[in-house]
Amino acid sequence: MSISQQSLILASTSQYRREILAKLTLPFIQVQPDFDEIPIPGEAPVSMAERFAAGKALAVASDSLYSASENLVIGSDQVVVVNNQILGKPGNLERARAQLLLCSDQWVTYTSAFCIACGGAILVLEHDDYAVKFRPLSGAEIDRYLALEQPYDCAGSIKAEGLGIALMAETRGQDVNTLYGLPLMRLAQRLREHQIDPLKQL
Repeated sequence: MSISQQSLILASTSQYRREILAKLTLPFIQVQPDFDEIPIPGEAPVSMAERFAAGKALAVASDSLYSASENLVIGSDQVVVVNNQILGKPGNLERARAQLLLCSDQWVTYTSAFCIACGGAILVLEHDDYAVKFRPLSGAEIDRYLALEQPYDCAGSIKAEGLGIALMAETRGQDVNTLYGLPLMRLAQRLREHQIDPLKQL
């Protein structure tokens, strides 16, 4: 199937993931998946991230509006872990402050998973990890950061692509986009395997 026949769909309305995927300069549309992210007690972070990514992709790919064989649907999810504790989206100032206090002077792992689905089938399901060592953070620094960036819709209470970089001391990982929420190098490789390559488009 040629690139001209295929369509990419991002199963997310996140502006952050839209900006990451747009780096590949491929045309795509965004669709909100009808999928509830329900944690399972004791579930491993990798399992949770991959389950949520697959659930989002399949929710859109199995929808009659988008289930045509020429549509490839990308779902993704990120799980943030510090000291074996999963950090979700804080939603408010109080929770965000508590999360950043937990991250202070600690290594935090960002596990980002992605799924490529077509119709009711999963074609690809993978994840990548990125680790961040946070600086020792004072309460005043945390309060100032939260006032400036208000990352209440971000797991772990940090916008790593923005001012959040000022909270970091060290990082480990192959693809910084994994930290941002979508492992773009791995995704680009898998898309090439399905004949979607921006470098071969005219």
